[in-house]
Amino acid sequence: MPTQYRIIAAGAGWIDRSARGRLRFDGPDRLSFLQALLSNEVATLGLGRGVYATWLTPQGRMITDLRVFNRGDSVLANVPADLAPRLVERFDSVIFTEDVQVQDVTGSTAQVRVIGGDAATVLGRALGLDADGIRALPLFGQTDVPGRSIFIARTDDARLDAFDIVIPVAEKDDVVKALEQEGASPMSEPLAEALRIDAGRPRFGVDMTEETIPLEAGLLERAISTTKGCYVGQEVIIRVLHRGAGRVAKRLVTLKFAAASETSDAGVAADLPAAGMGAPLLPGTPLSVDGREIGRITSVASSPHDGRTIALGYVHRDVAEVGNRVIAATRAGEMAAEITAFAG
Repeated sequence: MPTQYRIIAAGAGWIDRSARGRLRFDGPDRLSFLQALLSNEVATLGLGRGVYATWLTPQGRMITDLRVFNRGDSVLANVPADLAPRLVERFDSVIFTEDVQVQDVTGSTAQVRVIGGDAATVLGRALGLDADGIRALPLFGQTDVPGRSIFIARTDDARLDAFDIVIPVAEKDDVVKALEQEGASPMSEPLAEALRIDAGRPRFGVDMTEETIPLEAGLLERAISTTKGCYVGQEVIIRVLHRGAGRVAKRLVTLKFAAASETSDAGVAADLPAAGMGAPLLPGTPLSVDGREIGRITSVASSPHDGRTIALGYVHRDVAEVGNRVIAATRAGEMAAEITAFAG
């Protein structure tokens, strides 16, 4: 994997993300409708701008996360795979007097992600756009391909430059061909997953569920406005932030496991095979400190940089500090890891 990563870091790679859901909101009340439901600012989104947000229950638990794009005549929301049909029904159920319509356009559209150190140049050449303009896009900002129903949006799924192309499904193969002609390499799912984990980005359904409070997953800065008016679940979020000083019972963190030559403080051997090659470290693996269970792993991969095992996992708030060491109890024995950052 490090070899494939070096190729992409110097150029670009692409991966099909069409399985993610795409919802289209139409009608004059589309922005105000979403503003009243979602945790981030939507009403003030300018044309071609976007935002990451969550939709919460009144108890402050996550229904889903979304990437919301103002397309001018509509709003496109990018949602987790397989959730689109259920989310359409749920949005429909809370439309009362608002003039807004929501439809699932997943089947009629496709989505291709391009990641790499030279991703903007490759995209510009493949789609006939100015590479500097693509490179200058703000997070979730969009640019359109003239004369085609295609747009590009900057994302934050990796430390490298990352962009999503949303395309009519009939044009996907042509776009992929153009990307490859300009040097983009097909990217493996393990590498894409490793880039996500390396960047500390939680995935709904894997690192976040319908039981998750977004503050636990580190989404305060990314997905929550602390200045907007009312939205569903806001009371719980404000209560934690103001009365609880933002402290939640657990926090999602990034972990890096010791190399073969290293040992834990307790002298426990920390040799781990690369993820995906028989590694005993799996989602759900318990984490402990001094023999006390303090959390569990949610995602695991082989580092794109050096092949060492990296992971996301929840740990008790008393342990959630960068530099702390934890132990993962696997079927092959105990493995030592260091908390390297907070996820989110």
